[in-house]
Amino acid sequence: MAGIKQKSRARKQRKRILHHKQSILMISGVMLFLVVVITVGGMSLKAKNAAYQEQQEELQSQIDEAKERADEIDDLEEYVGSDSYTEEVAREKLGLVYPDEIILEPEN
Repeated sequence: MAGIKQKSRARKQRKRILHHKQSILMISGVMLFLVVVITVGGMSLKAKNAAYQEQQEELQSQIDEAKERADEIDDLEEYVGSDSYTEEVAREKLGLVYPDEIILEPEN
């Protein structure tokens, strides 16, 4: 009877070890799958991040250009309101001169 119990015990022990090995193998497989998924996801996020960085740099350059253009417009607006602009337009477009100014014209 003792021999039968030992055989039964040994069989149960082998069955537990086999089940334990299968469980470890399944857990290892799941862990490997998760590592692969996380790695692929990380690489995808890095690619998206690079694209967003490039887009951000492009948008920042557009903002800088727009600010420069706004500054130019402000300067032009200030110049248009000045006396020197009025004088320049009067001379070039209207042909006006100061009363004490002498104009020399070439002979044709």
